[in-house]
Amino acid sequence: MTAQAVEIESEDQLRADAYGLLARLLCDAPERDLLNLTAEIEGDDSPLGLALSALAEAAGSVTDEAVSEEYNALFIGVSGGELNPYCSYYLTGFAYEKPLAKLRHEMDELGIARRENVKEPEDHMASLCEIMAGLITGAFGAPADLETQQRFFDRHMAPWARMFFEDLETADSARFYKPVGVVGRLFVEIETTAFEMAA
Repeated sequence: MTAQAVEIESEDQLRADAYGLLARLLCDAPERDLLNLTAEIEGDDSPLGLALSALAEAAGSVTDEAVSEEYNALFIGVSGGELNPYCSYYLTGFAYEKPLAKLRHEMDELGIARRENVKEPEDHMASLCEIMAGLITGAFGAPADLETQQRFFDRHMAPWARMFFEDLETADSARFYKPVGVVGRLFVEIETTAFEMAA
């Protein structure tokens, strides 16, 4: 994703930052620099704020080795991790199914190209969060209007994102990733409500 080219409203920047953080935490085991940045997050007394504070505390206390082992157990494993972070799998039980084909078609329409060095299918939760962040900030051209953002969210995230984050929140292997699941679930609920109110 390219850098933001134009200024956007502060509320939209916060939304993009939340999507961006989730994308970075889910695409691979976070390295120390990202953990240190995450540890600096200051929440508030709202449910999401409290979840962000818990995530910051977890980021400040987890070791590099522990978070790497946890990520592997959750998402990779010897024969697959505890969770499968792909839309196609959540909606059909199989990878590379219609949800991925529909996503690729919409990415083409929006002018979003898959990075050459990325081997994972595009319907990984990290990729979807990165796309949402890019639509908000204008990483793929001009910032997308709210209607375009909502259409993408409704088609590719709403059907399964809350379920995925709930599963992450309660996964047996989740320690550091438990508050990631809580943050993701609450943020998706907020986005869903906001889009419904704007419709």
